[in-house]
Amino acid sequence: MTLRISIVEDDAEIRDGIVFLLNKTPGFACVSNYATAEAALFGIPNDQPDVVLMDINLPAMNGVECVRQLTAALPDLIVLMLTVYEDTDAIFKSLTAGASGYLLKRTSSAELLESIRQAREGSSPMSGHIARKVVQYFHRPPVSDPIEELSPREQAVLERLAQGCLYKEIGDQLGISIDTVRKHLGQVYKKLHVRSRTEAVVKYLNRK
Repeated sequence: MTLRISIVEDDAEIRDGIVFLLNKTPGFACVSNYATAEAALFGIPNDQPDVVLMDINLPAMNGVECVRQLTAALPDLIVLMLTVYEDTDAIFKSLTAGASGYLLKRTSSAELLESIRQAREGSSPMSGHIARKVVQYFHRPPVSDPIEELSPREQAVLERLAQGCLYKEIGDQLGISIDTVRKHLGQVYKKLHVRSRTEAVVKYLNRK
């Protein structure tokens, strides 16, 4: 079976090179190529490609938005990003927009062809460097909540402070002296890296 490929790439030299590669390789055919996202959105639904190769940096509408609109209109469409961008933001914006894989333009011809085959078979091919970035992203240690670093008594004092209680009221409710309330608040300010009651309360309320 011949795989039908559409290309969206504004660099004519790169675009022509991929077209040549696909058309000279048995089992592949470039059915269309576009220099802009707008032209691709108009033409690809009629081209019925098996896989689309999509650049990100396009003249007007970018490739990520083009992917979002294409996959919304054609839910079964397979799109592989083929770009120079290696930053995590570009990777995840592309994948959440509907891309099935993410390849760098320095990918070899053999790897590109194999990635297209894999995508058609249901895989999500990524350049090795990109795959490592994705794995590293999900292996990041979770960001700790500074409120959880407070002791139970410090949290109780801060909670009542956020409720608008005075130091004496806090002390009466918790059965401690006003000086002890102040000592607990001193630790709260230190652990939350704040300097005032207002900053502490804002930080406490923002986590809810």
